[in-house]
Amino acid sequence: METTATILHADLDAFYASVEQKLEPSLRGKPIAVGGGVVLAASYEAKAFGVHGGMPGRTARALCPQLIFVGGHFEEYRRLGDAAIAVLGDFTPLVERLSIDEAFADVAGCTHLFGPPEAIARAIRSRVSAELGLAISIGVARTKHLAKIASQVAKPDGLVVVDPDRELAFLHDLPVELMWGIGPATAARLAGIGVTTIGQLARTGRGALDRLLGNAAGQKLSALAWNRDPRAIRTHHRVQSAGAQSALGRQPADPDVLRPTLLHLADRVATRLRAKSRPGRTVSVRVRFADLRAVTRAVTLDAPVAATAMLAEIAEALMQTVLDDHPYEKTVSLLAISVSHLDAPATLQLDLPLGLDDEGRRPGSARGLARLQADRAVDAIRDRFGWEAIGYGRVALGVARSVPDAFRELAEKEL
Repeated sequence: METTATILHADLDAFYASVEQKLEPSLRGKPIAVGGGVVLAASYEAKAFGVHGGMPGRTARALCPQLIFVGGHFEEYRRLGDAAIAVLGDFTPLVERLSIDEAFADVAGCTHLFGPPEAIARAIRSRVSAELGLAISIGVARTKHLAKIASQVAKPDGLVVVDPDRELAFLHDLPVELMWGIGPATAARLAGIGVTTIGQLARTGRGALDRLLGNAAGQKLSALAWNRDPRAIRTHHRVQSAGAQSALGRQPADPDVLRPTLLHLADRVATRLRAKSRPGRTVSVRVRFADLRAVTRAVTLDAPVAATAMLAEIAEALMQTVLDDHPYEKTVSLLAISVSHLDAPATLQLDLPLGLDDEGRRPGSARGLARLQADRAVDAIRDRFGWEAIGYGRVALGVARSVPDAFRELAEKEL
């Protein structure tokens, strides 16, 4: 492993809101939110009032009455995000893009050209500011995990370089929420056993972590708390999952209410799978309740799927299992679907008509083939006339979408 701090994590500050303020200078210094019914992104001025992404618009306005909502310029987000990441590529070919607005870069091999890593980070920040008019925070460290944490500490518009001799001193006083993979629900569970800092997590026995979080998560978080992270920069890799989620605000835990949203999510995911010819075998559904506690259920299928109706039915069955297992939960705040274990295109194995209960979910059955043919017809119409030209009845006929498709497409990783 590298013994000097040569890994950069660069993250554009409040990216979507910052782009809006760049496009409309009168919005600078004011609390703004991208979205409407749901906050998609918030400026730092809005965040100071407690406004954050995924929050219902009504709640955001109550926290910040002077909040200004803007609709969003999605092509500009894409253009400026690409331009910012391209600046990193001018210094090193070892760039791993994580999303529209953040990336890792390893500069170990180019210090003889551009100077030490800190100088390279300063040059990147200066160019992004001068050329694009955007602020970018950068963390520099010996490992990817620590570099990402350092960039969060650097925000807004800052630079933090972690000395390899002081890694644990830097890391262990920070809150666990800064760690990769710890969201509000996991943080709340850790707080329940008195763990609120990364140092406390590092000193917690593996047995206690395994019982609380499971073996895999316990092992991963324990290693990261000690800054054991051997992952290298991956410049070209195919994502092995596809997913979509929708923040619902507060919706009744009623399958009839939630089903249209689930179908819309299945439509988004399945469309992407078909576009890349990469069906998947494992379907997961995540349901988040009002207290931010999330429950996930998954199933691995005999044959990979990419048909919308098929994926929706599987997801609905998984959602029903979650609701049945938690009968006292009355409110759902988020739904998510993901498909993993993606396969390369293969010859479809036809199924004999044996009258099995799950024939509709078998890609090689007569019904499965019919569903896939219908999806391909829908795809062809959308490719020619746009996404809104055609859709599935329960979604197309008036179901409000909490997050615009264009925004979701930016946030989703490419297959």
